[in-house]
Amino acid sequence: MFQPTEGEETWIEKPAGGDRGRSPRSRGPMAVIGAGIAGLAAARSLSRAGLSVVVFDKGRGPGGRTSTRRAEPVSFDHGAQYFTARDERFRAAVATWTEAGLVAPWKGRIATLGSAGSASTSGSVERLVGVPGMNAVAKHLARGLDVRCGVRVAALAERSAAGWVLRSSEGDALGEFAQVLLTVPGPQAAELLPATTPLAATAAAVEMSACSAALLTFDGAWDLPFDGAFVEGRALAWVARNSSKPGRPPGEAWVLHTNPAWSLEHWDDEPSSQIAALLAELERLAGRPAPPVVASDLHRWRYAVATDPLDAGCLVDSQRGLVLAGDWCQGNRVEGAWLSGVAAADRLRGDAVD
Repeated sequence: MFQPTEGEETWIEKPAGGDRGRSPRSRGPMAVIGAGIAGLAAARSLSRAGLSVVVFDKGRGPGGRTSTRRAEPVSFDHGAQYFTARDERFRAAVATWTEAGLVAPWKGRIATLGSAGSASTSGSVERLVGVPGMNAVAKHLARGLDVRCGVRVAALAERSAAGWVLRSSEGDALGEFAQVLLTVPGPQAAELLPATTPLAATAAAVEMSACSAALLTFDGAWDLPFDGAFVEGRALAWVARNSSKPGRPPGEAWVLHTNPAWSLEHWDDEPSSQIAALLAELERLAGRPAPPVVASDLHRWRYAVATDPLDAGCLVDSQRGLVLAGDWCQGNRVEGAWLSGVAAADRLRGDAVD
């Protein structure tokens, strides 16, 4: 399940005696691979500092795992369900987003659902959501940036005097970049990185669990005593009445997230089979049948969450102009993704003026 900590930044530093002067890399543009919260936070910080940056993402729009899917007349936050804000820097950013109407508290009834029934969960945690969808913050961060979606970057294998030559998976030239920041999940970053960088082994060692998200629209309200629930079951980890979040369109829209073990066991099952099994499990645990299903869909997140996330901020190979960032570098949460992106931008700015 996607649960929306903080730690010190640790870097893989350039070797002693490495290039400390103004290398060609320090004067060129930078590339960010991944338009999730980490990548966009970094790109926005770099752009504000007057540096040239281009963001590439294979998806149809910015957001990454804070994406929102519209299925008229309803919508679904099929990745991150909410986030919290603990770090003072992140709280300051959230305050500006809240003032702009992009973020609001989710005051839904949260429970723990298991074989013994449901029990209310403490309401002391402030759960925040994007408005009108979880991707609202990503869209805001992307505004004014050079973000190129629908572009899958191929493995980094080509260098020039100016830095890295990026190409799409179709072989199209994307440009030359002095530094490259990868904010994709660790295993995906490892596939893109050259074997010559020590970052490749670090990224490859990060184990990430899978999650399937069933998206269900019902014909009428489902009379359950909760709007979101942590589930102690054989298949489910989390369920949420998405329509209970502020700013969402009316209609009974639910998101059901699987637990890691069930996800892997049933990864290749037909979507309809997975959806039927997950709905039956929720009905069994809730002790009452669901209203008729009007529409359903399934989204598979192959790299949903790190099983043992780093507490590193960002990882840097300055000698090669490569940086890694993302929620998996800073505790899995949305807050961690933002903090990791900011840490990466701070380091990239420093290298750009060395």
